[in-house]
Amino acid sequence: MKWAAVLGITFIFVCMALFEWPKLGRGSKKEKIIFLSLSVIGWFLGSMLVFFPNPPGPTELMDGIFKPLGKLLEK
Repeated sequence: MKWAAVLGITFIFVCMALFEWPKLGRGSKKEKIIFLSLSVIGWFLGSMLVFFPNPPGPTELMDGIFKPLGKLLEK
């Protein structure tokens, strides 16, 4: 069932790319590269959220980084 969700995300990604690609123009190579890279990153993150629905948030990342530093500064 999870693979069906990934296929759905892929279908939406392909439809979006086919719809937007002609609007980017011929001479805008940098825009096309940025569009593809951001789209692929979004597709990857969307696919990962299907398999791992409860990832840690950014505050937990900051806590993991600065908690040992805070303990060092308390001593």
